[in-house]
Amino acid sequence: MHFNDELIGVKLRSVGDTDHPFLDLAVYSRTRVTSKLKELVKDGLNDLLGVGDDLVPFYDFASKDSILKHTIIDRYGMHDTYSPSLFARATLAILLQMTGIKRSNQMMNAVINNYGQIAEFNGKRVRVWPTQECLSKLTPRQLAKTCNVGYRAKSLVKLARVMVKSNGPTMIELRELPREEAKHRLMELPGIGDYSSDIINRPGGFPIDVWSAAVFGKLFYGKEPTNSREAVEEVKAEGIRRWGQWAWMAFFYVVQDLENLSQKLNVSLRLE
Repeated sequence: MHFNDELIGVKLRSVGDTDHPFLDLAVYSRTRVTSKLKELVKDGLNDLLGVGDDLVPFYDFASKDSILKHTIIDRYGMHDTYSPSLFARATLAILLQMTGIKRSNQMMNAVINNYGQIAEFNGKRVRVWPTQECLSKLTPRQLAKTCNVGYRAKSLVKLARVMVKSNGPTMIELRELPREEAKHRLMELPGIGDYSSDIINRPGGFPIDVWSAAVFGKLFYGKEPTNSREAVEEVKAEGIRRWGQWAWMAFFYVVQDLENLSQKLNVSLRLE
């Protein structure tokens, strides 16, 4: 990961269990790893991994919901994670637009494998999410051809070039802003609309596009909308009405648990 503009390697090993979690941490760097750097990385990872997030209130709420009660059993102990980089998170949001998880993963892997820097440490070679400086040097046509990301290439390159010039707010700064103000700041970025801003600025958001409208429409109403594009606003409003402050966590848990939910609720939920 890039941390304070330096590429570092991090090795995490679980030495606890779900109910009593404990992680052993090792840090690798081209320069000497000082005790100060170790503390900074430890504090940063505490934040990025959501270590301090209290899941109990969400679980109390979810246990009374006919959909979520299954997900908290299947994904018990799953914390939401954050990104240290707004550019990485915004790139992820763009690659999630208008498609299913499988296709998004293919595009993300292609972008990382073609343009991510390689970190070598502890006998491993790890590809790091590309920087804005790297993608800003590409043309949309070049990126689209190499990574098969389609129309998203134009947004990704434009976003990279804008952020190289302005750098934008940090993820920490966004999380400290009122939600609507943070959303407004995000929607000023190329390629970032209502759906993508909810992916980036998660607390309280419910990111619905054509693919997720089909999934959640079937969960809410028992059948997939006839026209998922036209159903986006209705499905989004229903999710927020039903789950309120927990809408993002509900989205996060459901999307990570589609296969199990399909079996438990006896519905065919789209994975692609």
